[in-house]
Amino acid sequence: MSCCAPGTEGAAGLEETAGPSAEEIRLSARDLGDGICQTDLSVPDMYCGACMVTIEKGLGKLDFVEEARVNLSTRRVMIKWRDGAGDPAALVETLGKLGYKSNLFETSALGETDARLSELVRSLAVAGFAASNIMLLSVSVWSGAEDATRDLFHWVSALIAAPALAYSGRVFFRSAFAALKGGHLNMDVPISLAVLLAFAMSFWETINHGENVWFDASITLLFFLLVGRTLDHVMRERARKSVTGLARLAPRGAMVIGADGGHEYRPAEEIRPGEQVLLATGERVPVDALVLSGQSDLDCSLVNGESVPQPVREGSEVKAGTLNLTGPLTLKATAAARDSFLSEMISLMEAAEGGKARYRRIADRAAAIYAPAVHLVALVTFLGWLLLGAGFHASIYTAIAVLIITCPCALGIAVPIVQVVAAGRLFERGIMVKDGGGLERLAEVDTVVFDKTGTLTQGRPRVVEARGDDRSVAAAVALARHSRHPLSRAIAESAVAASAPAFDSVEDMPGSGMVARSGDTVWKLGRAEWALGAEGAPASDEQTVVVLSRDGEPAAHFVFEDRLRLGAESALAELKERGLELHMVSGDRQAVVDRLAARLGIDHAKGGVLPGAKADYVAALASSGRKVLMVGDGINDAPALAAAHTSMAPSGAADIGRAASDFVFLRDSLEAVPFAHDTAVRSGRLIRENFGIAIAYNLVAVPLAIAGLATPLLAALAMSSSSIVVVANALRLKLNLRGGQRAPATTGTLQPAE
Repeated sequence: MSCCAPGTEGAAGLEETAGPSAEEIRLSARDLGDGICQTDLSVPDMYCGACMVTIEKGLGKLDFVEEARVNLSTRRVMIKWRDGAGDPAALVETLGKLGYKSNLFETSALGETDARLSELVRSLAVAGFAASNIMLLSVSVWSGAEDATRDLFHWVSALIAAPALAYSGRVFFRSAFAALKGGHLNMDVPISLAVLLAFAMSFWETINHGENVWFDASITLLFFLLVGRTLDHVMRERARKSVTGLARLAPRGAMVIGADGGHEYRPAEEIRPGEQVLLATGERVPVDALVLSGQSDLDCSLVNGESVPQPVREGSEVKAGTLNLTGPLTLKATAAARDSFLSEMISLMEAAEGGKARYRRIADRAAAIYAPAVHLVALVTFLGWLLLGAGFHASIYTAIAVLIITCPCALGIAVPIVQVVAAGRLFERGIMVKDGGGLERLAEVDTVVFDKTGTLTQGRPRVVEARGDDRSVAAAVALARHSRHPLSRAIAESAVAASAPAFDSVEDMPGSGMVARSGDTVWKLGRAEWALGAEGAPASDEQTVVVLSRDGEPAAHFVFEDRLRLGAESALAELKERGLELHMVSGDRQAVVDRLAARLGIDHAKGGVLPGAKADYVAALASSGRKVLMVGDGINDAPALAAAHTSMAPSGAADIGRAASDFVFLRDSLEAVPFAHDTAVRSGRLIRENFGIAIAYNLVAVPLAIAGLATPLLAALAMSSSSIVVVANALRLKLNLRGGQRAPATTGTLQPAE
């Protein structure tokens, strides 16, 4: 069950406060540019789709709010607002009016003790103890106790039921009261109404010496509702363990070296870029940093999936969350905690679990209109049975069953629980999902377009042959050092003895190469047809070379070796087996592209593609009705990544490439692509199954309750069971996916990259 519970303790165990002030909100806000700020608030009292709709709509009514987005996994509300256009304190005030307390969100709070689970377990224990004792007294009444004896048993049952109801029922009552106070309904309103009506009817009968009371049904009903909610909470926390597990990797603080040389322990959130941090052996890096002094080995499996410890020394970059294994280090912080690698990974997980895909929008919309519909159906049922002459007690008893059984909890969690499990499963394989809607789009793709260098190949070529005199080779090395292109870096690493000419100017020509001037001499390093002109280019495409020309005449040329990315052959074979159409676009020569395409079984390959033309290629496929997954890594791939139906990039991609993609895989193997696609397809199937379960439940259960064939107790069992079935069905995703990625393919030697 996934129902709201405003007023209860949040998973982070935050103390109840009046909320942050306008100044605190401004200081904690992240500047997104163009006068837009982002504030992240922790709202520990939201638990279902109706909560999400209420909060997002309520905040969206504020004139200065650009966007409000809720993530149920971390009870987080991300708000984008225009600075200077309104009072930030209105954000907290609006949430308060809706019945939700809020605090500034802190990543470190995610890993703290789950206070809500403790409260649920205590409430469950009290309800179970009370229900069992009341049931024993009820057996005595059913056995024939009459008059004073029966009344005595009824009064003893009332004395047990009243405190149990007050203690265990607060999980539902506070939620319902806060929702009504905020002027809206949630799923706990009908539940609270049903339980209180059953108790009130029983108490009235006891006062008036009635024969029938329902104290046992009222408390047992509460017990089963709490059983369902507790199991649901446990399973959902288990599904969300990827986010909370990441949060636990974030240290609470570190020892900071002050300006006066003193040492001060400071929370990670208060460490600022530029400050020096002492890191002892066995501690985790608190923020992204640079090693100033010391040598050690770090467990960097979180960053790159590599189990072998990575050596670091002065000048090495270290990421937040990595574990220092062998020696103390002095670090210089390069980013604040909220901007660190670990925080970015948590944000990606949250985005994956909270994405508003089509299925989720449907479920949220249904959950939002369901609450008033529940009360209307119960009222009509009550009036209908009264008109049929069933009497007040029988009519209200049937209405109670309808209130309980029609709670749309299963429908509300049908989509998000699958997204949570899928995102966690992908993260275990080193795949980060930046948008929950990306999973839905990935399941729809029928075409995969690959970039070549850095995607199908490792993108780290090395020079295997260099022809030319020493001065020309030295000139090429000097010119290559002005570029970050993989081939330029390979040339720049070449060892030469001769001195290079001094360049008066150096210019980068995207898609072609580098041009430099030294006096009256013009040097060009790049494509042969560009450096030498069409007439001077080699007639054969058997080998791809980078040419250095001097005043249009060949001076040197370089031949490279590149290797396939791990798992490329097996990954593409698997995608092809699934019926996906494979394409490759590259800036490299057509002959080289064709040879690689033949080796990998790619049917459509196009070489000589300039950066802007890649996006045109993807757009042309889309206009023909194809749904394209673009996989690329470079700056020149960013437009194509953005133009595709969905996109994926390796973690080593350029920043703009990662920003434009929906998925980022942290490990080297290209098996991440079919694994992510397989997860997406199975997730879509489970979401549809969950919708089917929720709809089938309502089609069967609601008519039975209206017809008076389901008691409140049976209604509670049915409602709890439907939610648990939906959660359990989503957890099948962990069982159905293959246990691990295939062994990586043997790497091979290729001719140069683009």
